[in-house]
Amino acid sequence: MKATVNRKAHFNAAHRLFHKDWDDLKNEEVFGKCSNPNYHGHNYELIVSVTGKIDEETGFVMDLKRLKDLIYAEVEVPFDHKNLNVEVAEFKDLNPTAENISMVIWKKLRKKLAEHLDLEVTLYETPRNFVTFKG
Repeated sequence: MKATVNRKAHFNAAHRLFHKDWDDLKNEEVFGKCSNPNYHGHNYELIVSVTGKIDEETGFVMDLKRLKDLIYAEVEVPFDHKNLNVEVAEFKDLNPTAENISMVIWKKLRKKLAEHLDLEVTLYETPRNFVTFKG
């Protein structure tokens, strides 16, 4: 039998959406106020979902304490209260859109999970704007 366990987390971060090869006018046309050269911030909400078989001995798909610790180490510590464009290496050459942030989080967590587990990351940039990344 399979089940999905979910863990919520959050982090606050600043970013600027822009394409480095475009001038400010084109960036503003494409990204609007999110291209502010002085950055802007979000209170990101994250849901990490892990799907797999329920272990007959433990009753777990995955120990949620372990998942909590992974999210803390791989997401909260490196992203919380950071300027993603400036302080997070993964976004040095990658536009920190919600899509790309969720992909980066997925890749960081995927490396730490057993291969038989499926992973899904849902990232809320605002209460109404969110992205789900499944790899």
